[in-house]
Amino acid sequence: MTAPRRPIDSASPLRPDLRLSPFTGYTRAHWEAHADKLLDGLLPHATPGLAQYRLPGRTGIAGAWSDGLEGYARSFLLASFRIAGAQGRDVPGRTVISNLVNRYAAGLAAGTDPRHPEHWPRITDRSQPMVEAASVAIALHETRTWLWDHLADPVKQRVAAWLGGFVGARPNDSNWRLFQVITEEFLASIGAPYRQCEIDAGLARLDDWYGGYGWYTDGAGRKFDYYNALALHLYPVFWERIAGDRADTALVASHRARLRAFLESHQHFFGSDGAPVHQGRSLTYRYATAAPLWAGALVDASPLPPGRTRRLASGALKHFIDRGVPGDEGVLSLGWYRPFLPVTQAYSGPASPYWAGKAFLGLLLPAEHPAWTAPEEPSPIDVADQCLALPVPGWLIHSTASDGIVRLVNHGSDRLPPSPAPSHHSPHYSRFAYSSATAPETPPEGEPDGPDNHIALVEPTGSATVRGRIHPLHAVGHQAASWHATSPEGPEGPAVIVTTSVVHGPWEMRVHRIQGPPGATVREGGWAVAGDEAPPVEETGPGWALARRADGLTTALIGMLGWDEDDGVPASAVDQARNRSAVGMFSATPLLRLSRYPGGSGLLATLVVLTADPELRDAVVELSRLAHAHPTSDGSIEVAFPDGATARIGSDLLTAPPAISGVMH
Repeated sequence: MTAPRRPIDSASPLRPDLRLSPFTGYTRAHWEAHADKLLDGLLPHATPGLAQYRLPGRTGIAGAWSDGLEGYARSFLLASFRIAGAQGRDVPGRTVISNLVNRYAAGLAAGTDPRHPEHWPRITDRSQPMVEAASVAIALHETRTWLWDHLADPVKQRVAAWLGGFVGARPNDSNWRLFQVITEEFLASIGAPYRQCEIDAGLARLDDWYGGYGWYTDGAGRKFDYYNALALHLYPVFWERIAGDRADTALVASHRARLRAFLESHQHFFGSDGAPVHQGRSLTYRYATAAPLWAGALVDASPLPPGRTRRLASGALKHFIDRGVPGDEGVLSLGWYRPFLPVTQAYSGPASPYWAGKAFLGLLLPAEHPAWTAPEEPSPIDVADQCLALPVPGWLIHSTASDGIVRLVNHGSDRLPPSPAPSHHSPHYSRFAYSSATAPETPPEGEPDGPDNHIALVEPTGSATVRGRIHPLHAVGHQAASWHATSPEGPEGPAVIVTTSVVHGPWEMRVHRIQGPPGATVREGGWAVAGDEAPPVEETGPGWALARRADGLTTALIGMLGWDEDDGVPASAVDQARNRSAVGMFSATPLLRLSRYPGGSGLLATLVVLTADPELRDAVVELSRLAHAHPTSDGSIEVAFPDGATARIGSDLLTAPPAISGVMH
């Protein structure tokens, strides 16, 4: 988004502290002030008994009643960090903390009273209140001294009874298993009925999903996204805090070791401007991506220097504040910067974005903790270009210090249950690449899929294939590869596309081996750049296309191999769209087209670039002419980038792997 940035917090008199925080200017006081602003913004939407927050916006799939509970539970989680971080004490002349304690105690009493008009929906099998119960349980634990311990016994009994709906209930087999763990562990801590076997089973299920190197899948399948950060690493930390001496020390050590390993890679997911890579679901939680950074510091399980922890977390918070979050009404919207429903899911209700409050976990650290007192230290992207292969999710992360952009190349996460479950696609999982500066095209439901970061076979009718189930082959060094069977299938069955990506600096060379019937047009798309001021400028030429945003963010797509038509001039174009990007109103995607695929096995290579580097963006097409992709005598492909760096793609990645043979008819 290219809207003018506003001060650190337009509602706060705080000034940046560039001595302590040379990258962001943010201190603990800025975090506290923004927490207060978010909580104050909710008050006009509270029901009279303060048990629900009925925010404006689209109702979630669970209904308005559940949405009201969600508003209470998720904001209570944020309030609990603020209360506990202040040790329950107000500063002279202000009653912020005592007001929060009284506000959420009143809502708790009303919400758990089945006779009250604002009472909460019961916890039943696979119901949304399961999600919110965990937030309530965590908040009650963290504020135990100042809130729970002062509740009247009848209210305590009603709270235990409502939370007790989780005992014996069946959650979804995903991160929801941890909601049961948290809730029943809290019940155990207050002497209420619970089932240890359900706590143990939920923690054991987490082990089933662990793939190594700090990465969990969110349930069976290849479901890799920010839930690894927002839930699968975060809730074990809360469980440990609630369980205390009850927690198995070996299991705690295992969780901490995994969190430490995850943070080694998670630190690479933030651009130099603080923007998280835009991939996966529930992105409307925005800066909640910072939560595991604080969690690592909280349980002494972080490999990062404390100053880097704060630089990354504060950078994420500042990124969204600078771009107008929350909006003029003071309420977090369903969107990324502005309201934008395609970035949400059906379960997202008006208060769902308040899981952004997880980012304020750092307030549980004492004010004198090094994460608050150490000078900010640079993140990896502040120092040099980075490239990181993540073999478990099947990703490459490559970033450039010159423009601060992080790019994620996806050859492994599709968020699908294992076969034989049917395949389908999602813009937030099916693309070849995502970044901290762009968002995938997300057309309204029922409209054709966007062309960005995708290769498709397009029929004369205009119907284009999509990438659904992704079959990873490898991710190592600067290369990653996968294959997919196109959908929908043609009369002769699906085509199969094997793709290898080689990255270097801002560049990605994509090499595709297509095995399929003749006749369709092959179309490949580059990045979709978007902004609010005006449509991106477009340029095209023989075998290349380019789109440039008003502030200079540039993407280009250049045919390297196999794109020549019979007349020697491959078709190029730029697809302009409106209101299809979470980043901005106007978006544009460069395209290449091969008008008629001849059938059989064909090889295509494309150079893709996304850059805001002033020294590169204005000469990107000229520089691309220095790149090449050539077959060699041994069946491999030699790749050269514009700066002379070379790589080789082995012949084993350019032929259909044995697993594909069963797909073809």
